[in-house]
Amino acid sequence: MERRREECNARADAYRASRDRLNADARTLAEERAVIVDQIRAKSAEAQEHRQRRDELNTEVREEKRLREEWNRRFQELGEKVQELRRTRPPRQGAVPTWRLKKDLKELEFRHMTTALTGEQEKRLIEEMKRLESAIREQEEQLRRDPDIDATLKEFAEARDESEKHHAAVGALAESAQRAHEAMVALFEAGDELRRQADDVQARLVQVKGSADEAHRQHIAAIEEVRDIEKLLYAARGGRAPGAWAPAETPREEDFLARLKKGEKVSTEDLLELQKRGRA
Repeated sequence: MERRREECNARADAYRASRDRLNADARTLAEERAVIVDQIRAKSAEAQEHRQRRDELNTEVREEKRLREEWNRRFQELGEKVQELRRTRPPRQGAVPTWRLKKDLKELEFRHMTTALTGEQEKRLIEEMKRLESAIREQEEQLRRDPDIDATLKEFAEARDESEKHHAAVGALAESAQRAHEAMVALFEAGDELRRQADDVQARLVQVKGSADEAHRQHIAAIEEVRDIEKLLYAARGGRAPGAWAPAETPREEDFLARLKKGEKVSTEDLLELQKRGRA
């Protein structure tokens, strides 16, 4: 029985050591999981910032599109007004209308690019193109002397510039919004990968914790077996075990039970004293 008690004590010690090691592993895994969770929260917060920025940029894109369409309509209206004013302001007597001059110029430009010409033919063609350009400029200047046409042309130029400005803004803002969207998606994907890692660590933690709990149960079972053996030994000796507690040193039952639940090793004398008091 003494040998069996020693074997049970040794087994209890081994289970306690295993339990403590497993609990240490569980704490390490819990800390690893906590680090991953913090990373998930950080990436999620950053992703939400990118989402907010993307939504703000998309709102600006919609506004710039609205302004662009507004100025495009204005641009078209003023273009039609300019053409109408030009039609109602015929050139000076004997002058060729501007629209005809521009048409002839385009035909000559096309001929110059697509036809094989001798040096003399090309020279005459270029001179005629310059003459048409000069005539067009002269008529444009004449038209600009008309206050109504000049004011309309200025409004027309302003509308064109505003339309181009808002068109450029749409492109720039849309590109920024796309970058914010891509950054958000990348962060969410990184967060998903971290969640998979956290789930893996959690599964390992549950497994290790379960093994630690089982080692603790085995440790308690071994201690109980030691207690049963020592009851038998006490009965066989027929008296108080050597080295039993003095009355002033009698342990409190609550302290003993607390130590036992924690898996701490208890002495034979502790068990014998409790048995004497009818609690073992």
